[in-house]
Amino acid sequence: MLRVKKLVMIVCLLWTAGTLAYAAPGYSQPLGESLYSTHCIACHNKVIHWREKRLATDWHSLKSQVRHWQSNIGLSWSEDEITDVTRHLNGAYYHFPANDKQDLTESNLLYPNASSR
Repeated sequence: MLRVKKLVMIVCLLWTAGTLAYAAPGYSQPLGESLYSTHCIACHNKVIHWREKRLATDWHSLKSQVRHWQSNIGLSWSEDEITDVTRHLNGAYYHFPANDKQDLTESNLLYPNASSR
């Protein structure tokens, strides 16, 4: 029984150490990019963002699509996580001006050249 407890403790410590690596200063992947890479990239590639009949036509419709699809696959993201993924997609592919004052301020900090493209 004691061996099992030690083994469980070691596994937990190793798992925690691996998780802390992502929180360490120097780990630079933004949350939105990480969430997108983890949950969305399996079905989406660059092509979906450049297709002729894309559903995202401005900041709010892009955010609406992120909200819709995360809900559709049962992710239960917070509003901040939805905004982070929207910022990532907007900075990487769409370059829409953000209309919400908070979104605009934070989007320009993360992607300073996004509004000039």
